[in-house]
Amino acid sequence: MVRKVTMPWHGPKSKLPPMSTITFDTFKFVDRLEKAGATRELAAAMVDAQAEAFAQTLDTTLATKADIIRLENRIEAMELRLTIKLGAIIAVAVASTAALVKLL
Repeated sequence: MVRKVTMPWHGPKSKLPPMSTITFDTFKFVDRLEKAGATRELAAAMVDAQAEAFAQTLDTTLATKADIIRLENRIEAMELRLTIKLGAIIAVAVASTAALVKLL
């Protein structure tokens, strides 16, 4: 049996595409463990543990296209806020300079 370990974005009901997939031949893995002396139950438990480890690794270490797009959107929003704040600072500086010139 070949198992695909797939990590969804935000749970099983998510409509977003899966983050990543690893094809994992569980039959070959179990067979190899049994040949090395492991019982079928132990081999099956090890397959499940390995699949879970793959899933956790994929979930925590890989950035996807959607992750990058989300970060780009946040950066663009921050850039806009900084531009507005800088404009306000410049306007206050110009107004303050004009007021000081008038007083002198």
